[in-house]
Amino acid sequence: MRVALHDVSKGRGGQSLPATSLDFHTGAVRFAIAETEQRPTVLGLIASGRMRPETGRVSIDGAPNARALRRAVALVDAPAVSDPHADIALAGVVGEELMFAGVGATPLHARRWLKNLGFAELASVPVGDVDPSVRVRILCELAILREGVRAIVLVSPDRHGGSPDGWWRIAAEFADRGYAMLVIVGGAAAVALERMRELGAVNATGPVEPLMLEPVADAAPAAASATEDTTENGAVR
Repeated sequence: MRVALHDVSKGRGGQSLPATSLDFHTGAVRFAIAETEQRPTVLGLIASGRMRPETGRVSIDGAPNARALRRAVALVDAPAVSDPHADIALAGVVGEELMFAGVGATPLHARRWLKNLGFAELASVPVGDVDPSVRVRILCELAILREGVRAIVLVSPDRHGGSPDGWWRIAAEFADRGYAMLVIVGGAAAVALERMRELGAVNATGPVEPLMLEPVADAAPAAASATEDTTENGAVR
């Protein structure tokens, strides 16, 4: 599967997102650099078919099909859109995601799922206090439980702190498992990833191609709105 963005933009004069072209595909992980508070989420929404761009188009396997794109691409941890509230216990986050995946979603099911993943001791921990790499692991594992998901757009994992190599290795592992991976990061994280790659400390399946989105210093952010319903935790489905 290949998802391609062709000269997409959002907001007047591209204030929310300047004209952008990129693609990501099955079995590879790519990172895109998006600076400012809003642009990572806007890029993630467009790349996953949950927001219409002002200009340009998004295609999946060569065809524009927003419905197919939404079914195939999971939008993970996008600020103010699909990120869980920081004070909710991890087991609660897991239970809600299990419900949306159509599997057992009682507190017992959630705790059992965490135990099978090796994180039973974190069930009662607020998700905002979970280690950044563990957070990415859990949210991505939950995302692929949804029927039809073949790709993940992971938004701003660097905002939670920690070293990028942890969550980057996890993204690469999901690519190895056959998913298309797009990770949207800030410039500092991108520099760290490039440095670690030069030193051989990180690797990924297939090409790792950065995309720089230049910030507009005097642009007033436009409100970003999703096209799908949200849960009580703010997650887009």
